[in-house]
Amino acid sequence: MDFSQRFELLLELADRLGVQVRAEPLGGDGGGLCTLRGRQVLFVDTQADLQSRYEKTLAALAALGNLDKHYVLPEIRQDLEKYRRQGG
Repeated sequence: MDFSQRFELLLELADRLGVQVRAEPLGGDGGGLCTLRGRQVLFVDTQADLQSRYEKTLAALAALGNLDKHYVLPEIRQDLEKYRRQGG
């Protein structure tokens, strides 16, 4: 499975977790998770390369910690667990 497919699955997971996903040009840094008006919003930097967007999204979702209730493909779960253990 390539980064593009993994990235799309991460965005679907974010949606299932109730995280609003916004794709915005942010200068190439990759984006991140924040809370706006009481709602979690994941900003995805459209100017960042795919690997950066994937890694920033992984880090954001790994930090949420409520993933056990959701099915996640083993390859992606491994990546999420790696981020949890390493802290990003």
